[in-house]
Amino acid sequence: MNVEIINRVLPGIGVCQEVELQSGHRLGIVTRRNGLREIVVYDDDGDGAAMTLALTDDEANALAEVLGAPKLILRLAELQQQADGLVTEQLHLPAGSPYASRPLGDTQARTRTGASIVAILRQGSAFASPTPDFVLRAGDLVVTVGTREGVDQVGHILAGAVGTGAPPGTG
Repeated sequence: MNVEIINRVLPGIGVCQEVELQSGHRLGIVTRRNGLREIVVYDDDGDGAAMTLALTDDEANALAEVLGAPKLILRLAELQQQADGLVTEQLHLPAGSPYASRPLGDTQARTRTGASIVAILRQGSAFASPTPDFVLRAGDLVVTVGTREGVDQVGHILAGAVGTGAPPGTG
């Protein structure tokens, strides 16, 4: 069953993404312009909110991890099985990595290996599709998709075992 997500602009407030559940109830996630998020449970008529729960950033991230991270990893595993020669692997960023506390873009992983970093798993939170300015931290699990050789090369890059071992601009 496909669940439709309805996006509504709330003028002056932000955006609401609504989902109708199989039970007939409706839920909404309001993302305010200032970044705050709320969960809205609509009343039985669907006209008003029966309950609203404000979420801190940490709570929103934890909820997203509970609902999304296992699904993301499962989906990547399914894609791996479907694509001949494609592997998905979680690579540990060691404390001694030259890329710890540096932006992801500094690794130049995709350009250097052809493999893609599709998510970062950190302390129970998943950061899907990290941007080049996403700062890596020691202990991160770097979810990488590519050929076996490409993924292995990303692992060597993260460990500092490729080329000079130093990120560009630090020599």
